[in-house]
Amino acid sequence: MKQPNDVFNDFQARMSDLLKNSPAKDVERNVKAMLSQGFSKLDLVTREEFDTQTQVLVRTRARLEELERRVAELEQKLPVTQTP
Repeated sequence: MKQPNDVFNDFQARMSDLLKNSPAKDVERNVKAMLSQGFSKLDLVTREEFDTQTQVLVRTRARLEELERRVAELEQKLPVTQTP
């Protein structure tokens, strides 16, 4: 008598074989190809590229805030001149 795990593995293998040879697999392949083609026409970036640019933006924003702080300090040190 087969163990329940063996029965499940046999069932899974048979279903996998059926799906490989079924029209559903062809439909899946065609849909993936159409989506891939459609996405290639769009101006999209990968998640990795997006994350990299986000990090660059965070560093740039921090640098800008630091420079603004330094400019404000230097402006405070300038002598006050009166305009005639």
